[in-house]
Order: sequence, then C-alpha cells, then structure tokens
Amino acid sequence: AYRGGVFPMADHRSDSDVYWVEPRERAIIPLDDLRVSRSLGKVLRQDRFRVTCDTAFPQVIAECAAPREEHAESWISHRIENSYNHLHRTGHAHSIECWQDSELVGGLYGVSFDRVFCGESMFSRRTNASKVALSWLVAAMREANYALLDCQFMTDHLATMGAQAIPQAQYVDLVAAAAGYPSESLSDAVSRFGASSSPGKAIAQSLTQTS
Repeated sequence: AYRGGVFPMADHRSDSDVYWVEPRERAIIPLDDLRVSRSLGKVLRQDRFRVTCDTAFPQVIAECAAPREEHAESWISHRIENSYNHLHRTGHAHSIECWQDSELVGGLYGVSFDRVFCGESMFSRRTNASKVALSWLVAAMREANYALLDCQFMTDHLATMGAQAIPQAQYVDLVAAAAGYPSESLSDAVSRFGASSSPGKAIAQSLTQTS
C-alpha cells in the first residue's frame, strides 16, 4: 500500500474498520531543505534531549495515539496500532525517541521501505521535543542516503519545518525513483550521531551544511 502511495486511517481509537487514504496533495520535507530556526538550532546544540532510534516503539505509538486538546479522537485505532507494532517487529516501522533522564518526552514513528520514510505521527511532552526528533530523523536519513520523507498531510507545524505540498502523482513518481537500499539503517545512523561528544551539535552542523 505504501509503495502504491496510500496509507491507512481509522475514524476513532476503537474503530475496528480501516480505510485507505490517497490525498490529492502530499506533504513532503526535502531532505536538503529542512528549516532549522535559530532557536531550534540552539536547542539541538544544547543537547536538551537524549535521542535514540527504535528503543521504545510501542511507547511512541501509544503516546501518538493518546488524546490531545486539538484532536478529541485519534485516527490511530487499536487495530492500526497493533499493525504498526507488528511492522516494527519485522523491521519495517521505526521510531525516534527523545528522552530526559529516563522519561520519554517526545518522538515520532513511521514506515520505511526502499529509500523512503513515511512519517505517521509525532508527539511532544516538552517544548521542541518533536522538532528535535524530526531533525535527527532528517539528519539520519541524509547520512544513510535516503531520498524521500513523506509527511502525508500539510500542517502549519510541518510548514515551519520546510514541508512542501506536491501533487499525489508527483509523489508516486518520487517513490518509484527512491527504489533501492539505503547505505545503512536509520538506527545505525542515529547511533553514530549519538556517539559524538556533542550529538546535537553534530546534528545541527549536518543539517546546515547543505540546507
């Protein structure tokens, strides 16, 4: 389904039905054009969060599915949540986590195939945590020679980070052009950044080199 340009949603948390969405416009973030504001760059360089990959996938998707003020109902039904947890166990879905001490305070998850990452949802329990997670994801994707970051629907939040809306037909062409394998896993790329003496500084420098 993802290779064909569609993705699943549900009407509410307890919905047993799943429907497939093919939007007329698709939001993507060009990997060489992520917008890192001065304030976000400062947060990254200060290493306010410890960032990991694939260490708490079930917790991340559960947090993303939790009720929010702006959304009374989550489209991440229990059935969809279970399906993504299965995709994670089989190596097709991944998460980026932001921690403060031992507390999970932000993150995102999505589906990966070929050199494509389809971002599904993100959450933040601390200011800028989801933006930091997205910054690490983009840096890791660039490091691993990914080609396409899909964000599904355009939002004001994503627009501030450099997301662009493109026709669905163009998106499907980009998916086809991203065939092949990344040079390394997202987890390995994140781990190498994390092993730096100043991980956030390494991320900020990586993102500003060609952005």
